[in-house]
Amino acid sequence: MITGESLVASAGINIGVALILVSLFSIFKRQPSNADLYYARRISLEEGNLYADIPVVDRRHSLISLRRYVPSVQWVKDALKLTEDDILDNCGLDRLVLIRLFKFGINLFVVCSVLGLCVLLPLNYCSNKRSSDDPQSMDHFTISNISGGSNRLWVHYSCLCVITLYVVYLMHKEYNHITVKRVQQLRLLRHQPNQFTVLVRNIPFCDEHKAHGCCVDHFFSKYHPYTYRSCQILYERKDLEDLLNRAKKISDKIETLRLRSLTKKRVSGSSLSQAFNDDTKIERLEGKLQELNHKIRQTRGTKMNEEKEMPVAFITFRSRCGATLVAQSQQHSNPLFWTTEMAPEPRDVLWRSLAIPYKRLPLYKGVVVVAASLLTIFFAIPVTAVQGIAKFEKLKKWFPPAMAVQLIPGLQSTVTGYLPSVILAGCIYVVPFAMMGMAKLAGYVSRSRKDIKACNMVFYFLVGNVFFLSLLSGSLLDQIGKSFSQPKDFPSHLASAVSAQADFFMTYILTSGLSGFSLEILQPGLLVLNYIKLHTWGRGKNKNPYLYSLPYYRIIPFICLFILIGMVYAVVAPLLLPFLIGYFALGYVVFIHQIQEVYETTYETCGQYWPYIHHYIVIALVIMQITMIGLFGMKAKPSASFATIPLLIVTLLFNEYCKMRFLPSFNNYSVQDAAKNDELDEQNGLMEGNYRKAVDAYCPPCLQPVSVNEESSSAQPLIL
Repeated sequence: MITGESLVASAGINIGVALILVSLFSIFKRQPSNADLYYARRISLEEGNLYADIPVVDRRHSLISLRRYVPSVQWVKDALKLTEDDILDNCGLDRLVLIRLFKFGINLFVVCSVLGLCVLLPLNYCSNKRSSDDPQSMDHFTISNISGGSNRLWVHYSCLCVITLYVVYLMHKEYNHITVKRVQQLRLLRHQPNQFTVLVRNIPFCDEHKAHGCCVDHFFSKYHPYTYRSCQILYERKDLEDLLNRAKKISDKIETLRLRSLTKKRVSGSSLSQAFNDDTKIERLEGKLQELNHKIRQTRGTKMNEEKEMPVAFITFRSRCGATLVAQSQQHSNPLFWTTEMAPEPRDVLWRSLAIPYKRLPLYKGVVVVAASLLTIFFAIPVTAVQGIAKFEKLKKWFPPAMAVQLIPGLQSTVTGYLPSVILAGCIYVVPFAMMGMAKLAGYVSRSRKDIKACNMVFYFLVGNVFFLSLLSGSLLDQIGKSFSQPKDFPSHLASAVSAQADFFMTYILTSGLSGFSLEILQPGLLVLNYIKLHTWGRGKNKNPYLYSLPYYRIIPFICLFILIGMVYAVVAPLLLPFLIGYFALGYVVFIHQIQEVYETTYETCGQYWPYIHHYIVIALVIMQITMIGLFGMKAKPSASFATIPLLIVTLLFNEYCKMRFLPSFNNYSVQDAAKNDELDEQNGLMEGNYRKAVDAYCPPCLQPVSVNEESSSAQPLIL
């Protein structure tokens, strides 16, 4: 069991590490050489005058200012000044959803902390029962200290009712707010081509013309004659991709040789013969590049394209209303033919996934589910080992050499309080990247859907491993040989495990919040890479900002996990709640800075992450109520257990209401909103211009024009 001394040791270490990392960040951020790392997004938006409006960076490299090497909290002040409207206008609704999730956590746990610290904590501590003889035990402040059958448990039940109703209120308020913002955002982005475009898959093959393209034009001209505009059939061109990749490698090598040749010619004492040898290599490589360009033009011939047609097309309509009606209706009596959906943004499309046959997608997704399940089972080993370290008293019985830790003063507190959470956080760090790799194999047509799928897999992994397995593995070490095979005993076993593991989750929150967010803002890996690059192969080259997409799949599931932990322990161990307020407050400041200065916007779903976040919070609420049903039963208060069941029913009914009231607005684009946006464009004379842009927006990468000198600059991958 983690004692108060271990908790203090964990808090001290994490606070110290966080202060050091944040201080280093505030210093490194002011160095001109790190501007491409800490101002990546802003630099990419400047387009030419890269450092014009960067306030902190001192651009006078020859002058050394002492102020640049003094830690500062100015970045915190700048983050707090940013309003939600600023985030929405500059970064999009998806990023605003992330920030509002942090605010949701702050609002929730501030109220829970007031209830817990002012009502429940004194009630628990003043109970006549002593759940532990250890004066340093945290059990004195939990519901474990309440005697069985005590009427004081009705106070806990009342707090449970208040928390449940407050969570439901916050969830409804947030869902309604995000829905309104989504409608407004769709109106502001009505010029985007995806609002005029439908993705069609499983197009029948025309036996007469031996192609798919003629079927598309005939079908939509016949059944949608007034709104259909044009179609863009897609092609499978693996050979063309190989040629372009070879051209890119040669072009990059030419650029490197030119830079090296110029450097040798400028530096006195350098061998001119080596420089001329580089010039000769450049001429030879340029000849190869010209040959590749010629092959690429030949490969792009019309006849060869027709032979590589796929049963996939992007259909452009003359109005948003027409595109919406087609996307949300069944086009054929066989639902597997002519399947339609609203197209993602052009920058959001995963062209390679479109080459996967539509009928094989369930198989791909099934394989991904199996792989994710195996990964979850595999990670049961390190999670169980972590709980073995945390349960030091039990570990000494099973592994006597561990008693040597007690010989060094203070080491036991560090080992049991800090080490388990660090090991767990380190093991879990790789999971989001593994899940993202699996999501890529599922065949999703857009990056946003792939990220959402990865979010789902990571969240359920965290609930299964970090929450449930941490609880059960910790309690199993106390209850070896007992059977948990009966499902009806699940609430009582869960309640018993929750009471025993409150102290471990306190240390885990400290580690993930203080150290985790500090590492996020410092970016130590990229910092080291940038330093090495500046002093080795990148010296003298034009610097490019380190642009990366915001990793929603790595952020949202962990936030929702801590909401789950906080809700479960809000009534059981209220001493944990202040730690969560600190976690969400620090995360709020850190990610406002990151989305404003560092991460680029690679797609905009107009808030489609929120329905999944809502679902995660509902799961947390249900788990909290099931835990309390079991806990009241363990405390010989069956009447309180039965009284909790209506709360569970209210939660489930509320979730069903939200599915009917809000969810359809995220799954579909309403005809009413589409028609209103069409009217706005017609009044302003923008209708024809907008749908004409949509015609060319979804040109496959293999058909996009590439000049001789820009052959290596194809930003999008070709279709496999």
